Amino acid sequence: MERIFGWKGKVLSINLTDRSYTALYPPKEVYHKFIGGRGIAGWFLRPHCTQAWDSADMPLIFFTGPLADTESPASGHFTVMSKSPLTGAVGDSSADGRFGLEIKRAGWDGIVFTGKSKQLCGVSIKDDTIEFLDAEHLKGKKISETPSALPKKSYLSSAASIASIGPAAENGVLFANISFDEDSFDGRAGLGLVMAGKGLKYIQVEGSGKTEIFNRDELLSGSEDIFRLVSASPILMGELGFPDYGTGALYDLINSRRMMPTYNFRETHFHNAENMNAWSYKQKFKTKKIGCNGCHILCKKKGKDGERMPEFETMSHFSALIGNSDMEKVMEASHICNEYGMDAISAASAIACYMEINKTDSDRFDFIELLKDIALSKGEGEILKYGSFKYASAVNHIDSSMSVKGLDLPAYDPRGAYGMALAYATSTRGGCHLRANPISHEILRKPVATDRFSFSGKARIIKLAEDMYAVVDSLTVCKFIFFAASLEEYSKIFSAVTGVYPDDLMRVGERIYYNERIMNFMNGFTGKDDDLPERFFKCGGTSGDGISIPPINREEFLETRSKYYKIRGLTQDGECTKEKCEELELQWIN
Repeated sequence: MERIFGWKGKVLSINLTDRSYTALYPPKEVYHKFIGGRGIAGWFLRPHCTQAWDSADMPLIFFTGPLADTESPASGHFTVMSKSPLTGAVGDSSADGRFGLEIKRAGWDGIVFTGKSKQLCGVSIKDDTIEFLDAEHLKGKKISETPSALPKKSYLSSAASIASIGPAAENGVLFANISFDEDSFDGRAGLGLVMAGKGLKYIQVEGSGKTEIFNRDELLSGSEDIFRLVSASPILMGELGFPDYGTGALYDLINSRRMMPTYNFRETHFHNAENMNAWSYKQKFKTKKIGCNGCHILCKKKGKDGERMPEFETMSHFSALIGNSDMEKVMEASHICNEYGMDAISAASAIACYMEINKTDSDRFDFIELLKDIALSKGEGEILKYGSFKYASAVNHIDSSMSVKGLDLPAYDPRGAYGMALAYATSTRGGCHLRANPISHEILRKPVATDRFSFSGKARIIKLAEDMYAVVDSLTVCKFIFFAASLEEYSKIFSAVTGVYPDDLMRVGERIYYNERIMNFMNGFTGKDDDLPERFFKCGGTSGDGISIPPINREEFLETRSKYYKIRGLTQDGECTKEKCEELELQWIN
C-alpha cells in the first residue's frame, strides 16, 4: 500500500440496523479534490442528499481533516454533517474538542453512520475494535449525566472522547445538537435529532496511533509564521480580545455599532448592554481561560466554580434578542441548552418569535420554563421545538421569524453590515455568519476595512470568503485564526503535513461550496431562498450616536445577489449549471 501522510486513507462505516461495520477506502483523488472535514463529508452525503433526514440510508458523518493530530496551529476541529431536520438543506457544523483527534488516532479519517437501531444504543471504538452496547437505561439522561452512566470497558481509558445527545433530541427538537465531552457542541443544524433518529445515544472513541507527517521541519517553520501573525492580532491576542473575554469581547463592539439584534430584530441597540457584557461576566464569575486541544489563543471561559461561560451569540440572544437584563437568567438559559442538548441561537430565536407574536416580554413570563418545555416537548414548547420558522408559519405570522432557509439568524443585524446581509442569504446551510464570516473586514476591519453600509465589491468578497472557509472547514482548522492568518500560510502547512502541493486551494473550496449548492438545489432550493426577511428591507434599525441604520435597499441587495450568482457560476435564478460542474470536476445532477 502506498505510504500516506496526514490522512489515514480509510473511513469507518457503521450500519446501526444490523450492527455491522466495515472500512471504506476513498480514492486518493477524492482526498486531493475535497481535502477532508466538510469537503469529504459532503462527498459522502451527496448520493443520499434527497432522502429524508430520518431515513435509514441518510448518513450521519463525522470527519476529521489532514491537519488533525499534528502540530498544525488551531487544527483541533472536525466536521459533523447530514441533512438538516430544521431546514432540509445541507446540515453541518465545525466542532472542536478531542473527539476528532481520537477518531484520527484510532486510524480513521472519519466515521459514517447509517441504518437505525431498534433499541437505543451506544457505540464504543478503540482503534479497530468496535462494540455495540445497549443504552435504553440512558434514555432521558442529560448531557452531564451520561458519561458516568456508561459501562466501563477495559479497552477504553479515561482519555476516551464521548459524543452524546440529550433529552431535546429524544423529544424531537429540530435544533437539537450533539455534545462532545460536555464542552463542545455541533450547533445550528439539528444533527442531534438525526443521531436520535438512528437510535444512537452516544459514541465513545479512543485511539492509540499517530499521524505521519511528510516534512516536520517545514511544518514547524510554517507554524512559526502563523504564530507571529496571531501575536500581532488585537482580537486574538490583545488585552480586550478573545483570550481575556472570550467571544463575548464582541458584545460591546456589536452594540456600539448599533447592529445588536434586540427584541427579535425590531431594534438594533440594547439599552442595558453595559451591564450584560463580557467585562461584567468576568467581574461576577472571575472567569479563567480555557481552550481547544493544542490552541494557544484560549478563547473559551469558565467561572471560578467551573461554570461554562456563554459564547457571544448566547450572551446576545438570551439578553438583547428577548429583552432580558438578568445575567443569571442568561447563565441558566445557556446551562439548559447545554444540558438538554439544544442550539442556543435557535432556542432563543424561537422564544423571541413567540414573544413578538404573543405581544409579551421577558418580565411578564418565565422564558426559562418555556426553554425547558421546548426541550421536553411540553405545553407551548411542543410547537416551538420545531423552530421559529415553522412556528410562525403555523400561526400565520411568518414575518416574525428572523431566519433564512429556516435557520435563525445569529447576533449580527444585517442592516449594520451589508456583506453579512449577502452572506446570510447565500449561505448553503441557511442564516449563518460563519460561511463567509464578513465580520472580519466589516467590523474588526481586518485584513482590509470595507464600508459596512455599502454593497460595493461585496459579491466577490463573499464568494471568495465562502470558498476560503470551505477549505478551512475541510482542513478542520478554527476559523478564528483566520482573523490573522490566511490560506497562504496554511497551504504551506498542508503541503508539509501531506506532501501534496495543491495548485489552488481556493479552487478546492469553490468545488466544495458548489457541491453543497448542488445538494440544496436537488432538494428544491432556488434563488428565492437566497433572501432575507422582509423586515430588513422595510424597517430601519435603532439609529443614534451619529450612526444611521436605515432599511436595506432591496434593489441594491438584489443587484448584488445577481452579481454574486454570476461570479459563483449560477443562473440568474440561483440554479447550478452543468458547465460549472464540468469545470469544477463535479458530477452533474442525474
